[in-house]
Amino acid sequence: MLHRKNLITPLIGLVLAASAGVAAAQEQFVPLLSYRVGAYASGGSGIFGGYIDYMSYINMKEGGVNGVKLAWEECETEYNNSRGVECYERLKKKGGGAALVQPLSTGITYSLIDRVVVDKVPMVTLGYGRTDAADGRVFPWVFPMITTYWSQADAMVKFIAKKEGGDAKMKGKKLVHLYHDSAYGKEPIGVFQAYAKKLGYEFTAIAVPHPGNEQSSQWQQIRQIKPDYVILWGWGVMNPTAIKTAQRTGFPREKLIGVWWAGAEEDVIPAGAASKGYTTAAFNVSGDKLPLVQDIKKVVYAKGKGNMEDESRVGSVLHTRGIVHGIITVEAIRKAQEKYGKGKVMTGEQVRWGLENLNLDEARLKALNAAGFMPPLKMSCADHEGSGLVKFQTWDGNQWKVISDWITPDKKMLRDMIEESSTKFAKEKGITLRDCSKES
Repeated sequence: MLHRKNLITPLIGLVLAASAGVAAAQEQFVPLLSYRVGAYASGGSGIFGGYIDYMSYINMKEGGVNGVKLAWEECETEYNNSRGVECYERLKKKGGGAALVQPLSTGITYSLIDRVVVDKVPMVTLGYGRTDAADGRVFPWVFPMITTYWSQADAMVKFIAKKEGGDAKMKGKKLVHLYHDSAYGKEPIGVFQAYAKKLGYEFTAIAVPHPGNEQSSQWQQIRQIKPDYVILWGWGVMNPTAIKTAQRTGFPREKLIGVWWAGAEEDVIPAGAASKGYTTAAFNVSGDKLPLVQDIKKVVYAKGKGNMEDESRVGSVLHTRGIVHGIITVEAIRKAQEKYGKGKVMTGEQVRWGLENLNLDEARLKALNAAGFMPPLKMSCADHEGSGLVKFQTWDGNQWKVISDWITPDKKMLRDMIEESSTKFAKEKGITLRDCSKES
């Protein structure tokens, strides 16, 4: 009997160890290439804070995605391309392998495009990144979802034209694109140039070197040009610097139109009174009274599990945008489980299928307590953007006020531009286009 007991004890240990291994395997790993220090820290902390808050919310309220808990690890990139690549390589195989990656940097996105193909890790770039990656036939692993920089540039021109009284009124107008001198800032120039030819306005692009806290020469050039509108395509400290410098040079703030990465509280509050009346694009709404934000406060923050050190930022533009990142991650995993098995950990390939078959219609957004939070979104093999819809908001001195409905860009014109660029890339790289009619 003693001999049998000695045999049974280690067997029990093995069973318990195996059970623990199964439990550990039921975590879906999400790498976070975050940046919480440096010139762009306020942006990174806000968005990654919202992203983590939503994943915590799903774990705490629902026990994970159909019972699969979400796990994550941050790696500090400082918004630096080489550091971003290092972080990706460090994290991509942890926790059984990355479900997907969201770099939150156009530069890092460009640096990872070839790597994610080899690693079979879908890369989601919400409202940023390489626009022609919307062609899923050429870029099967990259998802510039919800709306791209080209869609935003298109919507900006439409918004300005409406303010002026129609397309015909744009002839002879002067537009300046004041941009962050990086891949991010250069991304929409082709669209602005295409519309300049179509509508007859004069277009000038003016670069601002990183990080953008010195813009005297650029605004001197703007004063000489005397544009009707300046489009501010900045990030981080560049944005409040531009707003304050515009005021000092006498440029009307209602003629300054910002990119959505220049449309957060962190961009306008440091600029003080100079920001009142300033307008930007947006692809998500904000506010701490939104039902989903209120529920995150109740479920996560009330238990001391919130990620934002400054709780006054909960519900801000960047925090709510981080929540959108979380929604996309969770719903892609949930959709993948519908095909590959509920309650199972999904591979990167399976999550890619989930992304390409995602359909966040009004009914689904309502079920997520996120009606109106973001535009409806329907993805496909060929179309990795989905929505393309853009809103505009104005800072009233205290908060952002939405001033437009969702604006639909010229999808046909943009798709033609996307396919021209993507097929050129495919030829350069020797890529055979996917036949999406055979994908399911």
